[in-house]
Amino acid sequence: MIKSKTLLIVAFLLLGATFVQAQDYKTGLGVRLGPSSGVTVKHFMTPDIALEGILDTRSQGFLLTGLYEIQAPAFNEPGFSWFYGLGGHIGVWGDSGNYPWIDEDEFHDGSYLALGVDGIIGIEYTFSEAPINIGLNWKPALNLYRSVDVWGDGVGLTLRYAFKN
Repeated sequence: MIKSKTLLIVAFLLLGATFVQAQDYKTGLGVRLGPSSGVTVKHFMTPDIALEGILDTRSQGFLLTGLYEIQAPAFNEPGFSWFYGLGGHIGVWGDSGNYPWIDEDEFHDGSYLALGVDGIIGIEYTFSEAPINIGLNWKPALNLYRSVDVWGDGVGLTLRYAFKN
């Protein structure tokens, strides 16, 4: 129910934003909300290449994700863009009681390392009258260390303060 309300709010904001001119930004700092929430920073190296870092919580631990993203205009509307990219994650998970495939005897403190590769695809809008960037993306991941798992639940809503060029 909450996810559908969030998607409805995002769709409404994006639809309403089509009447506003947008401007580019060099760096954005904000939050990423979803099944695993945290902070995000996105920095453009060139007008169409960005690096994004995400520090979020997951399974009583944390993950640090780094992504290389390619950005392009969308809908022939100023301010709208879509992006895709690849990267990786590293982190520590807590209580393995939620994960029966983890052998507790291998870990003295009940935690373990998460390491893997991530992809991302999404759309975003940057407002011209306010330094705000809003986006919706999907970030699937493949965990490769200790247990090979595909995480397909990485849908996120990003809200960033957009630092101008």
